[in-house]
Amino acid sequence: MELDRDRAVLAAFAGVSVLGGGNAVGIRFSNRELDPLWGAGLRFALAALVLLAVVAVLRLALPRGRALAGAVLFGALNFGAAFALAYYALVRLHAGFGQIVLALVPLLTLLLAVAWRQERFRLAAVAGALLALAGVAVMSQGPLREDVPALSLLAAVGSALCVAQAGVLVRRLPPVHPVTMNAVGMSAGAALLVLGALAAREPLALPDRGATWLAIAYLAVVGSGVVFVLYLFVLGRWRASRAAYTFVVIPVVTVALSAWLDDEPVGLSLVFGGVLVLAGVYVGALRAAR
Repeated sequence: MELDRDRAVLAAFAGVSVLGGGNAVGIRFSNRELDPLWGAGLRFALAALVLLAVVAVLRLALPRGRALAGAVLFGALNFGAAFALAYYALVRLHAGFGQIVLALVPLLTLLLAVAWRQERFRLAAVAGALLALAGVAVMSQGPLREDVPALSLLAAVGSALCVAQAGVLVRRLPPVHPVTMNAVGMSAGAALLVLGALAAREPLALPDRGATWLAIAYLAVVGSGVVFVLYLFVLGRWRASRAAYTFVVIPVVTVALSAWLDDEPVGLSLVFGGVLVLAGVYVGALRAAR
């Protein structure tokens, strides 16, 4: 029974890692026609509708009281703030570059879990942070020479921080079914993103291009509905810093897809910087956890 449960968690972890690799590429395609906040809001609004339909079919109970407040806060962080920053960053950053920056999530999660007294402090985390930051600095050299604003890089790091904090937060909340938690969280996140789009005076127009619709369909159904339900399933059974290791695997898939679909240049700075980031995550999170 225990072995079957472990296999299920590992299968969910692998599903998040592989399917999540297409998210950054899909966002890049969405950003070519839709403004960032509106594109993110449309994605999560559609994803929330799909998940609410699943909640109705499965007759799952909606959270109340503290659980409801926690689900809304989780959505505001994990979908509202994190993806507002991610969509903004991916207007100018290639998908592979942006996703490698998000590989900082496991390390940030470990440091935040220590701050929240969920896990023990380790000196290896500091060494890993320095390695990862060096990697981000190396990766930024090529794109910044091509006139990519530093704000895009900061937005990507800010998005990683929001995702990490959301992962730590959900471990402190009353247990809620992963489908229900994401349905409520994505509804809250979508509302914040659409309000942000209105405040920024972005046009709330539907896409005209078939490629944009395909990207949004993938992002809403697979990249949001499936990926985040699986991620919460893993989070419910593993420590937050361990579950976040998926962000180490995702960049490999993203870089391959981005090079194929988005003509992303895979230069020496990207490869070497990415290796430093992944080494920092291994030293600070993976090796320390072992």
